[in-house]
Amino acid sequence: MKSKSPNTERYISTSNRITGGLVVAVGVLGLLDIVVEWRTASGLLVAAVIGILMMLAYIGLIRPSVTLSPEHILLRNHLRDHEIPWGKVSGVDVTDILRVHAGDDKFRAPGVVLVMRDLRKQRVGGARLGPESSVSRADFVVDRIESHMEQHGAKSDGDVRTTWARPELIVIGVLAVVAIMAAVLR
Repeated sequence: MKSKSPNTERYISTSNRITGGLVVAVGVLGLLDIVVEWRTASGLLVAAVIGILMMLAYIGLIRPSVTLSPEHILLRNHLRDHEIPWGKVSGVDVTDILRVHAGDDKFRAPGVVLVMRDLRKQRVGGARLGPESSVSRADFVVDRIESHMEQHGAKSDGDVRTTWARPELIVIGVLAVVAIMAAVLR
């Protein structure tokens, strides 16, 4: 759990964050090698492609999260953000991924996911799941969301806001243009 203030709680998949961090670190090493050794139009093309792959790793693995505040719940998905006031949240559940219900709408949140191994253990009923299992962590997040619904549901009202991940999309677009220009100039 990450927290910006005492009133804000943020939940992120730890395994995705670690994997994404490793991919980005390898990408940075590749970019460093290109800057030192390969300063040509071809090097610029490869650097732009590596940059795009790093942004895709960030978008797919690091960016998804669930943030709880007194005003709303913020679901950061891969390319969109859903800001849902507590007054609109009607329920929450976990299948393989966290789902927040707002009336007839269901918003999926890949920031809280269940690992298939833990799901199999739960179905079979064999080994007891530990407190660090993805099922236990997801249940904790569901409990926290339900607690926020009870505490802030009556006080918070408004409309659901959905926005695109503009900075990430702009960076990918700029890198794609640089890659195309480098390919043309080669």
